[in-house]
Amino acid sequence: MKEIIISIILLGLIPIVSAQEFPEYNVKVEVVADNLKIPWSIDWTSDGKIFFTERTGNLRLIENGVLQAPLLTIGVGGVEGGLLGIAVDPNYDENHYIYLYYTYNEFLSTTNKIVRYVISEDKVTEDKVLLDGIPGGPFHDGGRIKFGPDGKLYITTGEAGNPPFSQDLDSLGGKILRINSDGTIPEDNPWKNSAIYSIGHRNPQGMDWDDFGNLVATEHGPSGWRGIAHDEINVITPGTNYGWPDIIGDETMQGMQNPILHSGDDTWAPSGAEFYSGDKIPQWSGKYFVATLRGEHLHMIDFDLKQNKVVAHEKLFQDSFGRLRDVATGPDGYLYILTSNQDGRGSPQLNDDKILRIIPLNEINSFEDCLAAELPIMESYPRQCRTKDGKNFVEHIIIIPQWIKDSAILWSNDVIGDETFVEILNELVNSEILKNSQPDSENKIPKWIKNTVKWWTTDQINNVTFVQSIQWMIDKGFLKIQQ
Repeated sequence: MKEIIISIILLGLIPIVSAQEFPEYNVKVEVVADNLKIPWSIDWTSDGKIFFTERTGNLRLIENGVLQAPLLTIGVGGVEGGLLGIAVDPNYDENHYIYLYYTYNEFLSTTNKIVRYVISEDKVTEDKVLLDGIPGGPFHDGGRIKFGPDGKLYITTGEAGNPPFSQDLDSLGGKILRINSDGTIPEDNPWKNSAIYSIGHRNPQGMDWDDFGNLVATEHGPSGWRGIAHDEINVITPGTNYGWPDIIGDETMQGMQNPILHSGDDTWAPSGAEFYSGDKIPQWSGKYFVATLRGEHLHMIDFDLKQNKVVAHEKLFQDSFGRLRDVATGPDGYLYILTSNQDGRGSPQLNDDKILRIIPLNEINSFEDCLAAELPIMESYPRQCRTKDGKNFVEHIIIIPQWIKDSAILWSNDVIGDETFVEILNELVNSEILKNSQPDSENKIPKWIKNTVKWWTTDQINNVTFVQSIQWMIDKGFLKIQQ
């Protein structure tokens, strides 16, 4: 089959994807953004802008529900390293600061650093390097950064594959660090003139505080000479030694602290973590959530930290979304998770990687939800559906002329050629149902694409699904169009 140039995308439309329902948890999970490149960390501004990092070096923004082109691309190094943590300044409305943690190569060395940037009219400018010289390597780069309730910036660092770093107070590797937002050292840190807050960590990648100020962090357990699994959940107190590499799991040694929970012989590979404090999923209020990579689930933990114990814990969404890298509560009160199926260790599915949003099962956010709830429909064109609280949702309709469908039938049966069908698709571009974009590559059109056209022309799929299928072909580089 001939190679043809097509290159089309939807005009300003967000893909319409049905939420996946989980009645056992009374929630459903919907896609916020997809076709991402290993998203690693997410944070919000007070007005709802979503900033997130892609490990490949991109800083991305979602504004008003629309995924923007990368705001910044950084040359990063490392295998597990790259552009990792992001934190939005608590006073972002006034100073427009964001903070990034990333891995870089210099000569024969690999290092991590934390840099403060200023956002101005969606332009990103480096402002100040806050902390450099964090040991880096192909593995164990830590990378989570978050502002604590005390206004200080906390950082998790890995030991970069060199276990002695974790016990070495002259090294920033294998630690949880604490600095001021300008990079200076807080006077009340446990070691004088040192950013170190706690030691004895292998590769911590998640942390968060409960409503009482208790800091809980996640940590990857060993996978070699020191055994396997025994991933840890630790309650962090300043100046405490959490034992790596001297103890793991339930082992004890004087002066070293055991985890409040560990995975035993099961490998979770825990990453981002969050105490859920939103108001949209009340049954999860106060629970601690952990995104797991190897475990491919969201781990939910119910703590009684006054008694220093775990009340209960369970695995949610097992194998439903693959590897999970981060979990966070948005200002809208929903819980968000980031997948990590393209990091070299997963099995990417269609449109991976993704940002997902967990919402109540019966919440209405679209015309389709409203229709499914059997709420009143106004038989206008397009139809409208009203909720009991007065919200109004309009049916999304794509109108494609019948002559285009007739021509598509001819193309799918090889009556007209590829070039003629390209001209037909150009009519959809001209009518702004589709819009031109820059393609990544040129590929021959696979035969199964014609089957999609046949399904559409025989009403087995609707216009919206047909347009989305073309969009997928574009994203995968099968089709291009030029006017």
